[in-house]
Amino acid sequence: MIYLDNAATTFPKPSLVMEEMVRTYSRIGASPGRGSYDLAVQCESFVHEVRQQVSNFFGGDNPDRVAFAYNSTDALNTIILGLIQPGCHVVSSRLEHNSVLRPLHHLRARGLITFDLVRFDGNGFIDPQEVADLIKPQTRFVILNHVSNVLGTIQPISEVGSICRDRGIPLVLDASQSAGLIPIDMQTMHLHAVAFTGHKALLGPTGIGGLVLRKGIEIQPTRFGGTGIESRSPEHPGAYPYRLEPGTLNIMGIIGLSAGLRYIAQQGMENIYNHEMSLTRALRDGLASLDRVRTYCADTLENHLGVLTCNAEDVDPEDFAAILDGDFNIATRSGLHCAPLVHEDLGTSPRGALRFSFGPFNSLEDVKAALSAVSAVAK
Repeated sequence: MIYLDNAATTFPKPSLVMEEMVRTYSRIGASPGRGSYDLAVQCESFVHEVRQQVSNFFGGDNPDRVAFAYNSTDALNTIILGLIQPGCHVVSSRLEHNSVLRPLHHLRARGLITFDLVRFDGNGFIDPQEVADLIKPQTRFVILNHVSNVLGTIQPISEVGSICRDRGIPLVLDASQSAGLIPIDMQTMHLHAVAFTGHKALLGPTGIGGLVLRKGIEIQPTRFGGTGIESRSPEHPGAYPYRLEPGTLNIMGIIGLSAGLRYIAQQGMENIYNHEMSLTRALRDGLASLDRVRTYCADTLENHLGVLTCNAEDVDPEDFAAILDGDFNIATRSGLHCAPLVHEDLGTSPRGALRFSFGPFNSLEDVKAALSAVSAVAK
């Protein structure tokens, strides 16, 4: 199989990640903080080391403010539900994934909040000034997608961060697509919180993600349970990271996340990015030469990641993906990509489009095979 759906989850994983998960879990696979015996203490120490590793990776200021979650969706729900106050206002964009849109809609439908969404231009980018124009006195926070999972466009987050800093508004970043491919520094980008997942460009397993919080932003817990501390109290602990981590952590996932971060450091984030973008350019150029095929927001690939979305004239996107899979053994993603407003604005709703997305283990041969297959389908 030629796997070109890395924006959904990277596959395969580096052998270093898989081997480390088994080796370390076999050695310290106990519950951290749930006992005073050596193995539990050792596991707790390891988890803290990974918190520090993640904090350093994102430019955080305190490893205890790294809270692990199942994935970005879980992390985003945690922060959105933990930040809102009745009557508050939120600014986001029409590029967002349903992991942001649905919580906001849920809260608005219950009369708790209002929100406004910034539009994107014909190249797939938002205008920071439009974010500024939507901020109101009751705006509680701004939450934005760093990279569109449909278009691959990298948004001007540093510029938005400066605006939010000057207005005293927290900026929350959805780094689902960008973490592992683009340097993210919470200090210089003026970010208060970053939500990430481990199973995409961080090259870890599914089931692990998290939040990195800077000092100055307080998230109220929305789920409650055991933490291993203050067990006599009926109130959930208020100390970080415990206030956002009820229940036993995914130790296997944390091990894999740590190994993925080490792999990226070994290979060089810029090298991985440049490799994926070289394949994206080759695919874009090849698709542009085909009749009856249209790409979206890909005229220039400046400020892009290795994601390319297209349609073939008179071919349903779902059929397109099924043919590529069944006849050519190429895995892609069709439909609305859990980002329905993007497709509304592109004019591709309700059927959506076909998405190609590259990972570190794809090759130019994969691109050639994909172009040959698309050409056959388009004809």
